[in-house]
Amino acid sequence: MNAGASAARPRPPFLGSVRARLLAIVLVPMLVVLPLFVALLMANWAARFDRLLIAKVNGELTIAHQYMFTLLEKRAGEVEALAASAEFRDRRATSGSAALAAWLEARRAALGLDFLYLIGPDGAGVSAPPMSGAPRPHHWPVVAGALAGERRAGIDIFSPDDLAAISPALAERARIPLVPTEAAVPTTRTEEARGMVLHVAAPVAGSPGLALVGGVLLNRNLAFIDTINDLVYPEASLTEGSRGTATLFLDDVRVSTNVRLFENVRALGTRVSAVVRARVLGEGAVWLDRAFVVNDWYISAYEPIIDSFGQRVGMLYVGFLDTPFRAAKKRTLWLTIAGFLAVAALSVPVFLRWTRSIVTPLERMVSTIGAVEAGDLSARTRLTGGQYEIARVSAHLDDLLDKLEEREARLRDWAGELERRVEARTRALREANQRLEATTKQLVVSEKLASIGEITAGIAHEINNPVAVIQGNLDVIRENIGAQADELATEFSLIYEQTHAINVLVGKLLQFARPEEYAGVVDYHVPNEVVRDSIPLVQHLLAKVDIRLECDLAATRPVAMNRTELQQVLINLIVNAIHAMPEGGTLTLASEDHDDKGAPGVRLTVRDTGIGMRPEVLKSIFDPFFTTKRSEGTGLGLSISHDLIARSGGWIRAESTPGRGTTFTLWIPAVEEEGL
Repeated sequence: MNAGASAARPRPPFLGSVRARLLAIVLVPMLVVLPLFVALLMANWAARFDRLLIAKVNGELTIAHQYMFTLLEKRAGEVEALAASAEFRDRRATSGSAALAAWLEARRAALGLDFLYLIGPDGAGVSAPPMSGAPRPHHWPVVAGALAGERRAGIDIFSPDDLAAISPALAERARIPLVPTEAAVPTTRTEEARGMVLHVAAPVAGSPGLALVGGVLLNRNLAFIDTINDLVYPEASLTEGSRGTATLFLDDVRVSTNVRLFENVRALGTRVSAVVRARVLGEGAVWLDRAFVVNDWYISAYEPIIDSFGQRVGMLYVGFLDTPFRAAKKRTLWLTIAGFLAVAALSVPVFLRWTRSIVTPLERMVSTIGAVEAGDLSARTRLTGGQYEIARVSAHLDDLLDKLEEREARLRDWAGELERRVEARTRALREANQRLEATTKQLVVSEKLASIGEITAGIAHEINNPVAVIQGNLDVIRENIGAQADELATEFSLIYEQTHAINVLVGKLLQFARPEEYAGVVDYHVPNEVVRDSIPLVQHLLAKVDIRLECDLAATRPVAMNRTELQQVLINLIVNAIHAMPEGGTLTLASEDHDDKGAPGVRLTVRDTGIGMRPEVLKSIFDPFFTTKRSEGTGLGLSISHDLIARSGGWIRAESTPGRGTTFTLWIPAVEEEGL
């Protein structure tokens, strides 16, 4: 233990203390865990509360839907009963058109219909009220079905002309001016003049081809919408302050509603938001969510209304004001928070008092341990307090510190001995490493001589002898043909040039195979020549696979590096690149003049498009004996190449991306001008 060890492990003055940790143990459950639990509980409760509100409004929409279509069926049944009644049959048989029209008017008023007429295959016969135009009853599927002998009922949208043909007063009642509404789809219309009608028709009993048709206009039909609202939202069905609303939409326009625009003004002519319109009218889905209705937020339910043609023509809506429910949720949340704060205010002081009785002696022990870590081995807690647990721990700590002080002296003696032994072992390892380096160099030379020597012997035997025979016989032929040789001078010259090229190639192979005869001689040369001379030596490997060779040799500076050693490095990199492209690819050899940290030099690049290397492989490629070729290599090629380039004052680096290829970059310093 010493002051350096303490300095190496700094702790915050408070956050790392025993007091802070004990306070965390006491207060985290109360002030962190419990609030998180309460927050999760309240979030779950709020989510379930919202789902209950959605379920409630969904049930209310079901009630409104059932009432609307029960009313539709009821009206259809009433018209059917009237069409089948004996009184209607007698009236039609004995009364004239005027008397029958008066009787139909009385029945229309009694049934609460806005129009009622008798129709035959050729058009309306008798109507109540009297029609003021030429209607087109056969246009409606409801009427067509009744004329075919089947009772029909449905919701239909009457155009202004259709309404005016029945009654101008009916057309006027249907007209509703549009009120600009926030978030609605923009429109250039100023009014809604169409009418949404409960349309019913029934065949006349005993008279095929005749039908009795009736209808109720829902535009401005406040009794209809108020009845729905009373059914859906009876007295005390909502929380205090909330109110229920119901609305009938023609397309996206409110044509019958109890939603208030002002205190006593209903929101007729206002329009639904674009979001709700797209969901309900555009997609035909039911909306169950919060929605902005005219001037406030409501828990809302919308469903599309389908007419007798099967088209979505409007919406049925019910909903209730969301603000009181949200206020109730907030009150519950604040009451929960207040209750938690009250419990915390009462319990936390008690917990802190208990903690203090534990923290004070523990801090004393921590302070003693800190002093010992700083180097004061004589520090002791010297706490007194009986047999309670902390006092006994303190006594044990003092005993341990006494023993520690004794052992510290012995450790110092052992440390000196250990340092001496480590120094001796380090010297032995250094000597072993030197021997390993020497052995590695010998192994490289042996491996190269073994492989290249065999190649060299084969080349010398298989190439040099035939070439010598060719050259000798060529001279004999030239002498024998005499003057005719002048006519073949060009051909003889080509043969001499090619045999000379073979001799040059063999010489370069021998130079590469016996570097000991050329090594150590530093010659000045432009690396481009070495690159070009290396290509024929690996041409047979390039021919085995579909590898395209690209050369961009732009260097002009000479370098002071043994030509054979540079060729050895280049051939090693080229062969590795070829092995990395077993399926073919592109091998790029490039050179350029490049300054490194202000020093002039030449940069050589060997780039392939092969399999690449992973980062953990890339960082070890220059280590001796590291190889990925298993039995095919020794793992010394790149290590030796690294040493040869470093010995010349340059560097070699590698970049690789798995699956995309590898790039080796060499930099060799250029020859100073005065050295040329």
